[in-house]
Amino acid sequence: MKNTVVVGAQWGDEGKAKITDLLAQKADMVIRYQGGCNAGHTVVYNGETYKLHLVPSGILYGNKICFIGAGTVVLPEVFEQETKELKERGVDLSNLKLSPLATITMPYHTEIDGWAEDTVKKGKIGSTRKGIGQTYTDKMARCALKIGDLFDDETLSEKIDIILPLKNKILKEVYGLKEYSKEEIFELLKKYKKIFEPYICETWQELLKENKNKTILFEGAQGVMLDIDYGTYPFVTSSNAIAGGAGTGSGYGPTMIKDVIGVSKAYITRVGEGPFVTELKDKTGDKIREIGHEYGTTTGRPRRCGWFDAVIARYAGLVSGLTSVALTKIDVFDDFDEIKICTAYKDKRNGKIYENYPTNVFMHKYLEPIYETHAGWKTKLSNIRTYEDLPENCKKYLKRIEELIETKISIISVGPDREQTIFV
Repeated sequence: MKNTVVVGAQWGDEGKAKITDLLAQKADMVIRYQGGCNAGHTVVYNGETYKLHLVPSGILYGNKICFIGAGTVVLPEVFEQETKELKERGVDLSNLKLSPLATITMPYHTEIDGWAEDTVKKGKIGSTRKGIGQTYTDKMARCALKIGDLFDDETLSEKIDIILPLKNKILKEVYGLKEYSKEEIFELLKKYKKIFEPYICETWQELLKENKNKTILFEGAQGVMLDIDYGTYPFVTSSNAIAGGAGTGSGYGPTMIKDVIGVSKAYITRVGEGPFVTELKDKTGDKIREIGHEYGTTTGRPRRCGWFDAVIARYAGLVSGLTSVALTKIDVFDDFDEIKICTAYKDKRNGKIYENYPTNVFMHKYLEPIYETHAGWKTKLSNIRTYEDLPENCKKYLKRIEELIETKISIISVGPDREQTIFV
């Protein structure tokens, strides 16, 4: 296997964890390069389900180096709980490494996030209330704390003196929230130091150099359509979820990346607010949700469901440079008489047809999908292991998707377990 980025090609929740877990078998190192605990990855291993939020999916192998890179933001309490639960289930964390350049999510970040969700009415984002956006805001404003800061008391004291007066003024005068004393913050950060100490990798440069000629798997969170620059802004996450984010968030440059696999469901889902042209607000949407168990890993929120959108898939292929696609959850359609694919959008106001994705998301309320209808296969796929054994109607559906998205399908998932996978 070449060095590969696994990226969500929709709005996240596409099944990236399973694909990452599969590809990690042939990798020496797995790097999570962006996002925070607002992302949830579900892996099924030996019949057991693991829900991961910050720890790279390759951790279940035990012998893979799993590195949480500088592009991530880390909520300490969630990291502590996640590592505790994994250890209790017998998962070896000796190869889990954490970049000192990763940014810490502080209590005031989650408090401001919650305030915004409770207060803002128009233009509500649908945040997970984990303080992710607020942490990235402070990172870009150069007033955030890095994990490495916790291990030098003099540096930490100086940074708190710079940051805290500004944060307290904002907390009090903008949000009407509790202010913090330096002593409170210092005591809190002592606890955080203990949480991170077993995993921090101060020698991360040597680690990356040692593995430079080995096989690297870059694990993205969320999906292309939630990218801060290329997603459905402002209804997006706060980091670069496209494959290009791997070059900034991992510590390796872009020349290290050879393949980019975009993970898409055979349909499409979205959690939270924002435009969704193919959304099904009917019994078909409910059926997809129930069969596909479409509820958020992190929040438990029901996901919005719709037919496969080739417009979005082509866009994801362009902005992430996809070399192939892993199509998941195709087995959800086993009992469907017919299945639809959106090939383009039509503006209800003037009849204009869009084959390229229109990035002005505030006009999406005027768009309607143009569909092709395909016959279902009415056959259980979960026990099929080769492309040749798939029903003809299923092959036709897959072939048409490849034609529409202009990218080959390299992996087909027919169930949640590792072995329920067809490599094309």
